[in-house]
Amino acid sequence: MYIREESMCMKLLRILKNQRKNSGYFFAFIVVALILWNTNLLFQNLSKEQRTKMELWAMAQEEYIENQSFSNLTFEVLQRSGINPMIQVDQNDKILEIRNVNWDEKKQDSTALYKILAQIKKENDPIIIQYKDETGALMINQKLYYGNSEVLKKLQYYPLALLLIIFLFGTVLYFVFKTAKIAEQNRLWAAMAKETAHQIGTPLTSMMGWITLLKEKQKDADPILEIEKDIERLKVITDRFSKVGSNPELTPWDLVDTINQTVSYLQKRSSEHVHFTLDIPKNKIIIPFNTQLISWTIENLIKNGIDAMKGKGTLSLIVKEFDHYVEILISDTGMGMKKEVTSKIFDPGFTTKSRGWGLGLSLAKRIVVDYHDGKISVAKTTLGKGTQFRIILNKTT
Repeated sequence: MYIREESMCMKLLRILKNQRKNSGYFFAFIVVALILWNTNLLFQNLSKEQRTKMELWAMAQEEYIENQSFSNLTFEVLQRSGINPMIQVDQNDKILEIRNVNWDEKKQDSTALYKILAQIKKENDPIIIQYKDETGALMINQKLYYGNSEVLKKLQYYPLALLLIIFLFGTVLYFVFKTAKIAEQNRLWAAMAKETAHQIGTPLTSMMGWITLLKEKQKDADPILEIEKDIERLKVITDRFSKVGSNPELTPWDLVDTINQTVSYLQKRSSEHVHFTLDIPKNKIIIPFNTQLISWTIENLIKNGIDAMKGKGTLSLIVKEFDHYVEILISDTGMGMKKEVTSKIFDPGFTTKSRGWGLGLSLAKRIVVDYHDGKISVAKTTLGKGTQFRIILNKTT
């Protein structure tokens, strides 16, 4: 009953957390929507205000045409045409007058001016300027085309700029939170590894003492020698875990010898149905690396391959030496992986196994990439045929 109540409490807390997160997204959406709506409202008001000014200018123009003399007010209106580009045309679209148009009659011909007119026509509807005589006959039939001011044009792009700023801000926040999360996960894995090393160390010391006593009674007993090897292996594993979270020392060593020792140990303790095929150079390959951590990485990949084959199949290990780096290829004949899995396989906590912490490959990546400045990747994988991992270690650090 207690476990059930605790589980219900955990579910309730998860629901509340998700609701809070969704509420934050909804609030951000409302704020952005209000800003965009406000911007659109401001644009419409400015557009109406500018059209009113243009209509007032057209009325002053009509008064001037009608009377051929105008008051001081009419003169002021015609002189203060504002900042909008204006082009006045007759009934045949022949340009009669231009104002605030970026056109130089000394350097540009009329073709350029008519192109500007075509552009202005797309921005706003024209204002009609007409004059009829006493008989009602239409004497003047003109149109005033005007474009948007620079302020209004800039305001049109403001929502896009705002959305771009929000997007960039959100992207920065995402990467900051992601980096912080990864750093937190790394600290957690490092703490768990060091605590594991500490916990293993106590019984390991006791076992070493008991082995010493047994060897005094039966020096050449094979079981005791094998147990001693396993205890030495536990010491290596303990040392590996203790190095997680700290920068290990890289020393020049024979990579071939390290790989041979690792494979030899695993071969003796693997199923007889797992067939190992090795293509390892006989000559030494001296490069700077940490023997225990690289051995751990290779061991993890081999064990993963054996698990993928369910204890039955062929596991291949190839070592190739190049001018500036060494390539290690580890292949299995297991079930393979989907493409979407290969992009997540090195993420901390990700695993395709029903039981597992998802630490092996993430630690392998940390060892190869962060500690040795190398590369580790899935070279190729095919469903039902197997997977090949590639490790690249530089010859110089």
